[in-house]
Amino acid sequence: MPINAHPEFTAAEGEYLKAKSIEDKIEKLKKMISYAPAHKGGENLRAQLKTRLKKLLEQKDKSKKSGKSSKVGIKKEDMQTVIIGKTNSGKSSLLNSLTNAKPEISYSTFSTISPKIGMMHYDSASIQIIENPAIESEYYDKGLTHTTDTLLVLINALEELKEIEKILGESYTKKIIVFNKSDLLDENEKRRIQSNLQSRKYNFILVSSLTGEGLEELKERLFESFERLRIYTKEPGKEKSKRPIILNPGATAKDVAEKILKGFSQKVRETKIWGPSSKFSGQIVGLNHKLKDLDVLEFKTK
Repeated sequence: MPINAHPEFTAAEGEYLKAKSIEDKIEKLKKMISYAPAHKGGENLRAQLKTRLKKLLEQKDKSKKSGKSSKVGIKKEDMQTVIIGKTNSGKSSLLNSLTNAKPEISYSTFSTISPKIGMMHYDSASIQIIENPAIESEYYDKGLTHTTDTLLVLINALEELKEIEKILGESYTKKIIVFNKSDLLDENEKRRIQSNLQSRKYNFILVSSLTGEGLEELKERLFESFERLRIYTKEPGKEKSKRPIILNPGATAKDVAEKILKGFSQKVRETKIWGPSSKFSGQIVGLNHKLKDLDVLEFKTK
């Protein structure tokens, strides 16, 4: 660590060392440079950092020209949503409010240059939420937007929606329009916005990351958008699992067994069920039994 370095510089250096993608390294290195000592003794350090930044930018440019991606792969979870919106729309603040992620919140334009990931825990289920860089920036990831289960389209003005939809093009992904910073609106403005979005038959909600307005309803609306089954398992004589297995509607007991372990269904000799799809508690069913949300299954093996 350089002499007289600010604690912010040390923290930024730690973030840089943990960065995996080129984009992240560039972002953290710029932050280090901004916190580097300004006195004469820090001249060599600043020069070294700028040289390192120049090399990273050249590396990124080469990757772009060759068509290679420097992005870190994102493993899609059972339920995934992506936040999209224009720069400074409050995407990082919303991600922070909904999940365990702690993204850096900045008021400068295009401050997010790589996707940020967090997990939202709701009613025993976990939902992966990803903040996509600003939709009008070069860092915006179209692939994430078009492969996710549900989109949270974040806007601060009605005019932004038309711009975003034009960039999105034809998309069949479920969308929830999130009108952000509702704490800055009076009641008349809220009614006007709600009336406009309702007349256009949007699934929408007004929220404020600052006051928390609408966030609980947004979580509920988001969870319902997935239309997934939460299936619990249990061992004989024990309580059900704390975390459910997530499956699509129409799933069977066999699907649960196979999700536990591939080939496991072949070892099952008896299946008991409790919950909405059972006629009575502990009913013995076959592996082709169709499940309902919140069912609990117990498998006995051969």
